[in-house]
Amino acid sequence: MRVVLVHGIFDTGSKFKTLQPYLEERGHTCLAPSLTPNDGRDGLPALAEQLKHRIDAAFGAKTPFALVGFSMGGLVSRWYLQELGGHARVDRFAAIASPMQGTIWAYGYPGKGAKQMRPGSDFLAELGATVHRLDRMELFAYWTPFDAVIVPQDSADWQLAQSRRIPALCHPCMLWHPDLLADLAAQLAVD
Repeated sequence: MRVVLVHGIFDTGSKFKTLQPYLEERGHTCLAPSLTPNDGRDGLPALAEQLKHRIDAAFGAKTPFALVGFSMGGLVSRWYLQELGGHARVDRFAAIASPMQGTIWAYGYPGKGAKQMRPGSDFLAELGATVHRLDRMELFAYWTPFDAVIVPQDSADWQLAQSRRIPALCHPCMLWHPDLLADLAAQLAVD
């Protein structure tokens, strides 16, 4: 299966240096693009547009794939799925430590993307209004109660998804925690 990995704020595609080879060893073809500016200052929809172009360039405009978003990348992925037509070709979406209801941390950084990640933002309300576009998709959410970036932590406990609590001791630790790796690989392997 083709899998697209979407990084979070201040990161690049290299953030998946453990997850990507783990999935590739299990037969998946992974794409982990680096989106810019990676602090989201131009807004999350602009990053979603970049994501769409990178996916189409790598896989064509119709080839199906699974989508995995880490942190801010989960919200960028949702915009791609819900507002840019990605829901027509993605059947599995996993959000890892993504602030689905926003994060208070976003008040501490300037820029459009940070504003969009604040609890109660217009951006999050727009995603809420079109969430029905995810209806035919398998949705997974992974979160940790020890997350210091997603505050409150249960903002990543996405109620629409099959949600799994991972005992990772920090936000980035999610990406190499053995429980997450095993569960995500199992979910992507299901036909």
